[in-house]
Amino acid sequence: MDLIDRVNGHFLESIAVKQEAMELLSPGVAVAAERMVTCLMNEGKILACGNGGSAADAQHFAAEMVGRFEKERPGLAAISLATDTSALTAIGNDYDFDMVFSKQVRALGHTNDLLLAISTSGNSANVIEAIYAAHERGMSVIALTGGDGGKITEILSPEDMHLNVPSLRTCRIQETHILLIHALCDAIDCMLLGGE
Repeated sequence: MDLIDRVNGHFLESIAVKQEAMELLSPGVAVAAERMVTCLMNEGKILACGNGGSAADAQHFAAEMVGRFEKERPGLAAISLATDTSALTAIGNDYDFDMVFSKQVRALGHTNDLLLAISTSGNSANVIEAIYAAHERGMSVIALTGGDGGKITEILSPEDMHLNVPSLRTCRIQETHILLIHALCDAIDCMLLGGE
């Protein structure tokens, strides 16, 4: 196969997945953004978690909130649970890697807070444990998954939001997750600062 055709195939497949995701998920993204703003306006914070590329997405989201997205504004309360190497390695070593996020949720989470749980497969054991911990703390959850949504689909409460990307390919799911995160950031800024 010609390499240019192969690269073009990535673009075309990514466009197709994003087009389908737009049709399926835009209303849910709007509701999720409203819930995030409600959380922040009630002096809550958003805790984000994920593994690998999803850990990078959790960190990216928190950075956009604490710093800025595209408009100047005061920082918004968000923490990536995937960035404290001392906590992650201590919990993973002393307890179990499945508990690296849930221990942090139990220590830092409160009723007005929200968990952004990111898992491309929906089967990440430590993200699932974080969702259980969030429910115990009275927190709502916004889950970003792909494929069939995995086990996360089964454990979300009716009050939680599930944004499930319609693709089986990890790279396409991750590409769409970052688009969803940017759409959430933009919607949050629009509601807080006004905009077109």
